[in-house]
Amino acid sequence: MARDLEQVYRAACAAGPTYAETGATREDPLPAGYRLRLRRSLPVGHGAEVFERAAAFVLDWGPQRATGLAPHPGTPVEEGGTVLLVPRPGGLRLPGPLIPCRVVWTERGPDRAGFAYGSLPGHPECGEESFTVIRDAGGAVRVEIAVFSRAAARYTRLAGPVARA
Repeated sequence: MARDLEQVYRAACAAGPTYAETGATREDPLPAGYRLRLRRSLPVGHGAEVFERAAAFVLDWGPQRATGLAPHPGTPVEEGGTVLLVPRPGGLRLPGPLIPCRVVWTERGPDRAGFAYGSLPGHPECGEESFTVIRDAGGAVRVEIAVFSRAAARYTRLAGPVARA
């Protein structure tokens, strides 16, 4: 299994993105032509400490880990870095797709921190997803999630919205 993981990882490192609008989660509007286009903002708290904790969580693949996806290799987010997201709900390695992605942008400032990753060949979806922690002038902290995607793999096209949930 480890050999297969490394083979897929090496192939992903050599591949280009499966979509043309690289970096488009930074701007509005999100690109047309995708089945899912969404930008949502969620409040997470207030103050510098909340911002720093939320930024550290996001920049260490926290949203992905929280949904049962383990990044391989397990390094922090780095612009231009390639990662395989490996399904590991409850820490178990289940059969399923290895999800190849590339980090297309990162940001780390006093009031904004985040990143976006995009799909590579073999990813079940085609598109990009970003996670940005933002602290406004009043100290309120929120996480903004932006995504544009469409099914790429046959099984996600057949499964429709259930596969993209």
